[in-house]
Amino acid sequence: MTARRPGRRPGSADTRGEILVAARKEFAEKGFDKATVRGIARQASVDPALVHHYFDTKVGMFVEAMRLPINPETFLPTILEGPREEIGRRLVRMILTLFAEDASRQSALGLIRSVMTNEESVGVFREFMTNVLLYRVADELGVPRIRTELAFAQMFGVIVGRHILRLEPLASAEVDELVELLAPTIQRYLTG
Repeated sequence: MTARRPGRRPGSADTRGEILVAARKEFAEKGFDKATVRGIARQASVDPALVHHYFDTKVGMFVEAMRLPINPETFLPTILEGPREEIGRRLVRMILTLFAEDASRQSALGLIRSVMTNEESVGVFREFMTNVLLYRVADELGVPRIRTELAFAQMFGVIVGRHILRLEPLASAEVDELVELLAPTIQRYLTG
């Protein structure tokens, strides 16, 4: 292997885009847990430091590579900070509001459809959801992990019913109305 010269690498000016392509491939082949920044850098023919230059963390890179509408590194503190007895309300409102915005809804629904029809995608998504989101919330709250999985399943079902199946009156219900109906159940899952 020849040593790289310092400075801008020759070739395409879209290094960030090339890293994202390499990341998608690496995540698809190895899953979220086994994909590494070094492996992604190797796929993109760049130094790992350059990957870190464009993406602070592997989670941040995954969020962009998979076009996720939220970044857990900003989402989790918003949910976990504040009174524990209001976590269900904060979580439900945040998710429903996210899906009320056209751009994030389209991105998320595309991901949901992809995950539901592609076995490779479902494995990567499951690893990410459990290890980066659900289990972190469970550990932070000190509750059994199945409780966060149940809360996720409840909200996932609501999103599918509301935005994919378009069940009425669920599809046209106001966010505030749904928060009032769902928050107590999600709260019970998360805090007992």
